[in-house]
Amino acid sequence: MPETANRLVRVLSAAVNGLEATPVQIEVSTSIGKDFFMVGLPDSAVRESRTRVQSALRNTGFRLALRNTVVNFAPADVRKEGTAYDLPLALGLLGAYDYVQTGRFGRYMFVGELGLDGSLRPVRGALPIAIMARRAGYEGLIVPHQNVREAGVVDRLAVYGAVTLTEVVAFLNGRDSLRPVEVDTRGEFYARQQDCPFDFADVRGQENVKRALEVAAAGGHNILLVGSPGCGKSMMAKRLPSILPPLTLAESLETTQIHSVAGRLPEGTSLIAQRPFRSPHHTISDVALIGGGSNFQPGEISLSHNGVLFLDELPEFSRSALETLRQPLEDRQITISRAKYNITLPCSFMLVASMNPCPCGYYNHPTHACSCLPGQIKRYVAKISGPLLDRVDIQVEVTPVPFSDLNDAPPGEPSSAIRSRVVAARQRQAARFADVPGVHCNAQMDSRLLRLHAQPDTAGAEVLRRAMEHYDLSARAYDRILKVARTIADLDGCDTVGRPHIMEAVGYRQLDRSSWGE
Repeated sequence: MPETANRLVRVLSAAVNGLEATPVQIEVSTSIGKDFFMVGLPDSAVRESRTRVQSALRNTGFRLALRNTVVNFAPADVRKEGTAYDLPLALGLLGAYDYVQTGRFGRYMFVGELGLDGSLRPVRGALPIAIMARRAGYEGLIVPHQNVREAGVVDRLAVYGAVTLTEVVAFLNGRDSLRPVEVDTRGEFYARQQDCPFDFADVRGQENVKRALEVAAAGGHNILLVGSPGCGKSMMAKRLPSILPPLTLAESLETTQIHSVAGRLPEGTSLIAQRPFRSPHHTISDVALIGGGSNFQPGEISLSHNGVLFLDELPEFSRSALETLRQPLEDRQITISRAKYNITLPCSFMLVASMNPCPCGYYNHPTHACSCLPGQIKRYVAKISGPLLDRVDIQVEVTPVPFSDLNDAPPGEPSSAIRSRVVAARQRQAARFADVPGVHCNAQMDSRLLRLHAQPDTAGAEVLRRAMEHYDLSARAYDRILKVARTIADLDGCDTVGRPHIMEAVGYRQLDRSSWGE
């Protein structure tokens, strides 16, 4: 074991706060004595790293004499959480005891959890850390080999994946050469843009519902499916991603960052190439839905960013959980404020929800009698608040498929054909809103844009007036009808919103009709 004197060694690492990473400098100072101190707001996982690191060093053949050791995590006012500091702490101790040459410590960043045998284990947030390391001008980043492809999508940064602590030590001492990973980001991304495993060709019948989902996908509209058990609501919702426009590279990078912070990326994954589809159970807590917790975690609404959030059996979700969706649906981002942190995350998703029409599930069923009283039906539907329903543009009733359709009908239209129409409609919207920041599809239009782009012609305006009066539609339904009608016109390639577009859009406001449940 080398003789040691008083030493001060600095090793670079990072802390992840939301989708942003912050440089953290780990200072290790040794002197005469036998005490060990950690300062700089370490949480319990970081404080426990002392035991993990000491065992890992001992089991890999490094013997450290007893010295007075002070470890400082700077900046000291940023709370340090998680196990990613194990590797840089171990390297700082080895540098202070002259086992490692410290010449590269100022040029590289290090993150990784240590096993007791010295093996490296994956950490969360490798992608945001790599982005920050390149922005800060560091030469390279060393991560566990399970994180190497995730971090390797960042260009102009050498990313090394190590299996054990001894590999990193040998690399720093010049005795072994870790090779930086090479990731063809664009090539791999476009090669992995496979079709969704679910296809609308498998759906027999339900043409009106498939049309409603096509309209929802074309305009980015939230949609609610109302129907009896077993009529195919969940089956069709799972196929919605197959007709959405493919992810762009920028959307993929943002989505991958969120999943990286959450630790949800499969091993060996570089970029997420398909739109997320999240389907939480109705017992989900408020925190799990929107994110947060004592140690921050992205919620389901952020994990579904640029994809679909499917809430099956909507009235069974707790009232408080559903009400937390109101602001994210409007702003397409969520700000989580806690005593320890204040974090803003994107959450631009399509909400797809399903529900039974009544407590027994058979209201309006063609063959099964409903046993519910009108008051029970209204109370059941009222579990969904007006402000939340106000943010759902399309409400469509799903009826059971007759046996003849199930048995004899030919396969439905494939998702690829539907997607081509959706993409064409989205391109029209992209051109329309090219000069409007923050608006990319019809669902994001405000009142001013509705007046500019969605006013119907004379015949359409008359149909809308009569529908509002006949069905006693609520005032909140007016803007929703215009938004959906604008999307239907885009699917038809029309510049003007006409009578047929308004008529179809009115049909997508089932729950707004005053006769529902009577």
